[in-house]
Amino acid sequence: MSRLDINKTYKLFIAGAFPRSESGRVYEIKGAYKKFIANPAMASRKDLRDAVVAAKAAQSGWANATAFNRGQILYRIAEIMQGRSEQFVDEICALEGVSNKAAKTQVDEAIDTWVWYSGWCDKLSSVTGSLNPVSGPFYNFTTPEPLGVVAVFAESKPSLLGAVRTLAPVLAGGNTAVLIASESYPLPVITLSEALATSDLPAGVVNILTGKTAELAPWVGSHMEIDGVDVAGLSKKQEEELKLVGADNLKRVFRFTPSNHPERILGFMEQKTVWHPIGL
Repeated sequence: MSRLDINKTYKLFIAGAFPRSESGRVYEIKGAYKKFIANPAMASRKDLRDAVVAAKAAQSGWANATAFNRGQILYRIAEIMQGRSEQFVDEICALEGVSNKAAKTQVDEAIDTWVWYSGWCDKLSSVTGSLNPVSGPFYNFTTPEPLGVVAVFAESKPSLLGAVRTLAPVLAGGNTAVLIASESYPLPVITLSEALATSDLPAGVVNILTGKTAELAPWVGSHMEIDGVDVAGLSKKQEEELKLVGADNLKRVFRFTPSNHPERILGFMEQKTVWHPIGL
């Protein structure tokens, strides 16, 4: 007896749940050979606001977690992705049209990226903080602290690795994130959201939206509760437009080189200096 295929409904990831877009809109994506692949949700301005509210609510708890604990959680994400690597490979092959070997290499690099940034979580303060010499009976400490809520525009290609290497450093620094998936290649990021949901990551620390980048970018720029933006997935023109509308709340906007580096963490952190009297 034949049976019907159970087709997947692709949803957003907000506050640890998987809602449909409040607008009810979807859009069509096709694979490398113009074959229909899926209809992901098209996030609206209201969905973006909901994602920021969730990220803002989760930020304090995530920032105040121990650096060691954050590192453990990022490593756990890598473990879960390892168990679903075949699914990631299939999605990358279908969307990007690359060989199975190339897709497997991308998935392995994405998993390794989580491990690499997990190792930095409890080393940032030692490497970038300092005990400053002062003239007086005081201690003067400088330590890095998270910026707040950071929006991330994932790179289009490589679809999975591009998303992970923008998201992982934001989390390693204690920030919460709103990740806007690649418009053309969103499936691996949607699957990543399922890995995040089954990890130890607290709800709201990462929120993932799919949809039209040209629609979401100006709203990200003008949102007063978004403190920083990684514009890896935006065009130069879209980046300049976002900077203009984001100037009102002095958004920190970065475009990093496509590699792993501690500066990707520190770009979305503040250096806090504390004075403390020397006791007798």
